[in-house]
Amino acid sequence: MIITRAPLRMSYVGGGSDLPEFYRHSTGAVVSAAINKYVYICVKERFESGIRLVYSSFEEVDAVKSIKHELIRECLLEIGISGSIEIASLADIPSHGTGLGSSSSFTVGLIKSLLHYKKRSMTATQVADLACKIEMDRCSQPIGKQDQYAAACGGLNLFEFHPNGEVTVVPINCSQRFIRRLDEYTLVFYTGRTRSASTILTRQRKAMEQLSSRRIVKEMVDLAYTLKGEIECERIDNVGEIISRNWDLKVQLADNIADEEITYMYNTGLANGASGGKLLGAGAGGFMMFIASPEHHGRISKALSRYRQVQFSIAQYGACVTDLSEDHRGMVND
Repeated sequence: MIITRAPLRMSYVGGGSDLPEFYRHSTGAVVSAAINKYVYICVKERFESGIRLVYSSFEEVDAVKSIKHELIRECLLEIGISGSIEIASLADIPSHGTGLGSSSSFTVGLIKSLLHYKKRSMTATQVADLACKIEMDRCSQPIGKQDQYAAACGGLNLFEFHPNGEVTVVPINCSQRFIRRLDEYTLVFYTGRTRSASTILTRQRKAMEQLSSRRIVKEMVDLAYTLKGEIECERIDNVGEIISRNWDLKVQLADNIADEEITYMYNTGLANGASGGKLLGAGAGGFMMFIASPEHHGRISKALSRYRQVQFSIAQYGACVTDLSEDHRGMVND
């Protein structure tokens, strides 16, 4: 039995510049961190022929092409597995529409599991690139590339998205002490609702055809490099302000990113001591994240007490495989 753990992610600044409608014109950049919440994929050889799948639904089919779950189907086809396999998935956080990149974490985790099942290996960036190919090309999902790289690589990074489609991973160099401090300054609240990222991103991609929208995203890209510099200089007081400047730009891209309740949560956090904040993901639902000195956390939590607070920390490692077969046990970080 093979179990893979792939982290979800928090995107701080630059979201939207990983969409092809932007980076084909100008290099995009996102500052993002993998977090200690995960999607788990279990893969096991099946005694019977055929394929058995357990996720939010259940499937048992005779052939790969009969699978309804398109990501599983296309991963199996891409890696060359035809049957006699069982696949199951679990997640620490609701796995749809929460703004944490769960779909891509699922895809990255599944690819890692299936490669290990076939006794093949790829680097983290190769896994991320394959996940992008499957999600964006084979499944025609209207998403960008940052989530796949965050799940595969782990840690705190700046990702650059180049016009030729290539992605550069630039680790952000700061001390573990500062990473812990950033964790201590971070508050996250669940809005209590999910949303269709595809619907929101489709509108954003359409908007990106306009030069005015690309100019807004270019400002967000500039902020990504600014944030990288502030983190590497370990200036925590400027992090929240930069994230809020990014959010103010993002809400200009489409009218469905922030509604009255999202705006209320955001303004309430700032009014009670947060130096900055944003909604994680494409918009309209999921998790609201704030940066605030710990001395203000109690006041912010009380003001937003009707929303569930969740503790996120930055995860150092990307997707990892545990092989529980008798001849091969242990964690694999290839």
